[in-house]
Amino acid sequence: MMILKSLRLGTNDLDKAREFYDATFAALGVGPCQSTPEWPIVLWDVEGLKFMLGPARDGNPATHANGGTVLFEAPDEATVRAWHAAGLAHGGTCEGAPEAKPQARGAFGAYMRDPDGNKLGIYCGLKVG
Repeated sequence: MMILKSLRLGTNDLDKAREFYDATFAALGVGPCQSTPEWPIVLWDVEGLKFMLGPARDGNPATHANGGTVLFEAPDEATVRAWHAAGLAHGGTCEGAPEAKPQARGAFGAYMRDPDGNKLGIYCGLKVG
């Protein structure tokens, strides 16, 4: 059995990433960042999955993946809206307002990019597979 233990994205500003993800994850009921300021990463425990951001290990600037999207699940449309609003208020940019998405068979969702350009999405009612 394969278990996904962690997901790491790049960031060039740990403080800004902490602020953005603390705000958006709070809208989803996830607690604040668990790493301390001296750690070289920021980390959240999302039901056993470690979600992390940090600088690129090779010393070059962190960049976002072209075509890559991290999707989250929300229990309802209000949570999708709250997540999107929290992200925009903390340095995110809109990539798709909260609404029923035709590409997702009408499931209610939203997209944004975090302050480093990583693309994020959230849906309620999305069936994958």
